[in-house]
This record gives sequence, structure tokens and C-alpha cells, in this order.
Amino acid sequence: MARIVHFEVPADNPERAQKFYAQALGWEFTKFGGDGPVPYWFVKTGATGSPGIDGGLLQRGAPGQGPMVIAGVASIDQSIEQVRKAGGTQVVQKMPIPGVGYAAYFLDTEGNCFGIFQDDADAK
Repeated sequence: MARIVHFEVPADNPERAQKFYAQALGWEFTKFGGDGPVPYWFVKTGATGSPGIDGGLLQRGAPGQGPMVIAGVASIDQSIEQVRKAGGTQVVQKMPIPGVGYAAYFLDTEGNCFGIFQDDADAK
């Protein structure tokens, strides 16, 4: 069973969104990966060890792109096949997140986008 381990919030104006969530909910933001092709910020939503999950904030990639949940999986390759067999449509191929793991994104049978993620500190 795959649990939700991360969320992503797209923003038209990431700086404005960070200011909003910091003031509204007390969230903290840390830039990830320098000035890569897609600016990304980790979102800390609470104290380590407390219930809940942390997430990410990124530049909105397409009109209508909404928040997304990401499920943790033991094997991304096996899970990609499971999702496809269940009727999911892969929209972003397996990609490494250097030093963190691997991710892939899908549409479910209702048109909702979601991601899967496998921890792997050796990802390159």
C-alpha cells in the first residue's frame, strides 16, 4: 500500500505564494537545487516527527495545473507498471531527483494528476 509522502503546489508567482503560505499557515520554504531548469522550493509544514507531510512549491507549468499528491513506493519501475495496468496514463517519465530518489507522474482514470516516488540517495 502506497502512502502519500509529499505534495506539490504550483504557483504563477512562487514568491507571492511563499509569502501567502508563510503568513497564512506558517510554512517555511527552502530553495532546492540552485538555479535548475525548474525552480523548486521544499515546504516545511510542521515540526519533524509531528503528524503530517511536507511538500514542494514550483512554478505552474500549464494553465489549470493544480496541487498534486505524491505516493511513496518501494519500486518505481514495478509501480509504473501497476499504474499502467490499472488504467493510468503516464504523463512524465521516470526521472531522477539527484541525491533524493526517482519520480514519475500520471493521470488516473478520472483525469487527476498524481505522482509516485521512490527514495534513493544514489539517484543521478
